Amino acid sequence: MASRNARARLEAIARDAMVKQGLEPAFSAQALAEVQRITRAAAPDAKTLDLRSLPWCSIDNDDSLDLDQLSVGEELAGGAAKILVAIADVDALVKKGSAIDDHARTNTTSVYTAGGIFPMLPEKLSTDLTSLAAGAERLSIVVEMTVTPAGTISASDIYPASVVNRAKLAYDSVAAWLDGSGPAPKALAAVPGMDAQIRMQDRVAQAMRQERQSHGALRLESTELRAVFDGDALQDLLPDRKNRAKELIEDFMIAANGVIARYLDAKKLPSLRRVLRTPKHWDRIVTLAAQAGEKLPATPDAAALDAFLAKRRAADPERFPDLSLSVIKLLGSGEYAFEAPGDPPEGHFGLAVKDYTHSTAPNRRYPDVITQRLLKMAFSGAALPYSDDELKALATHCTLQEDNAAKVERQVAKSAAALLLASRIGDQFDGIVTGASDKGTWARITQPATEGRIVRGFEGLQVGDRVHVQLLHTDVERGFIDFANARKSP
Repeated sequence: MASRNARARLEAIARDAMVKQGLEPAFSAQALAEVQRITRAAAPDAKTLDLRSLPWCSIDNDDSLDLDQLSVGEELAGGAAKILVAIADVDALVKKGSAIDDHARTNTTSVYTAGGIFPMLPEKLSTDLTSLAAGAERLSIVVEMTVTPAGTISASDIYPASVVNRAKLAYDSVAAWLDGSGPAPKALAAVPGMDAQIRMQDRVAQAMRQERQSHGALRLESTELRAVFDGDALQDLLPDRKNRAKELIEDFMIAANGVIARYLDAKKLPSLRRVLRTPKHWDRIVTLAAQAGEKLPATPDAAALDAFLAKRRAADPERFPDLSLSVIKLLGSGEYAFEAPGDPPEGHFGLAVKDYTHSTAPNRRYPDVITQRLLKMAFSGAALPYSDDELKALATHCTLQEDNAAKVERQVAKSAAALLLASRIGDQFDGIVTGASDKGTWARITQPATEGRIVRGFEGLQVGDRVHVQLLHTDVERGFIDFANARKSP
């Protein structure tokens, strides 16, 4: 069993890693003093629509309290539907230039680690006064979308509104219920008509997803891990798999982000776009496909890549997460980019959309707060809150800090895996080779789900090879796990 003070040890590792990456793990005294002066949620004004009576719900992780969005739907004639997405109005309490805003602007994101969460905003706000918490009246920015039976958006609008979350739901239990493998969650069953509401939202989301996939949206699978604790003792690392409820929310958020990007452009306003450019390493993706006996075109083609991925998922589901990870690495990282009104959009290759911003998670991401302020300016006609040069600098800074936060999260995940395996030196595991280059050879084992370096007997191993490895050494502070190929002589 892992050390019983695992949580505290991993938290210390996370704090140290954040400082090294230019992130601030703690709020300043000035920010904390500002928080103390905020005693209640923001109140609506005369221009705020009252939508509190609608059957809004949130779907998020079981333990999430920083709730950024709600959704609700209405059936329309001919199989169409109206979908409303309410986004928490963070700017109502977090003013540009405040000490709270300065901290958020520095980090640009919440950092989620096995040692704990380091929120972008103080928890008094992000998990309470600016969270769309169950039963609480909150201000929001609502994105209204009319969705055709084919999953396309035929009309849209954006406006401020007061909302109340009627049901705080969780991904896993909602997905099990939708799939028929579990009962209706208690929070869902407690609200009359919520079952039909969620099923309708699921139907619309699936149509929207199919429409995007017809244009080449990629069906990739993340290998992110979730730490499982018993008190402060680390018990396991489990893969955080996609499910039907997660896809429902993902589809609505992608659509809402597209509507907001087009809205700002139509108002002749600048924006921060979230882009994933055409991959520079397409030739290596082509080679990866050839190694699996498949052929991709010589020039980047998202639809062809998605068809290849779907085929490999069906043919070899056990190895697909590793293939998916390789493709994700070769596609490169998304980034933030300034876009002036009228500029041709760079688009997001992986999502197969041209117009895309980040706007639906303002409690957790600073670019979403920036977008919210631009929207409010569009509503009121007031002066722009940011100059073009400031937005360009923020796009670069947000991309950098997002990358730094990801490095911290990976570092702590590796340290958690090393801690979990520290008492198992000499044990052997079945695995698969996930990397083989001049920099080293790596293997992933499944129980527990983690990756380590093969430091002995790696000669001749290639990505995708099955291996049987023996654990030689772990270094918790640095997150190192060393294996030997057990089928080779030591």
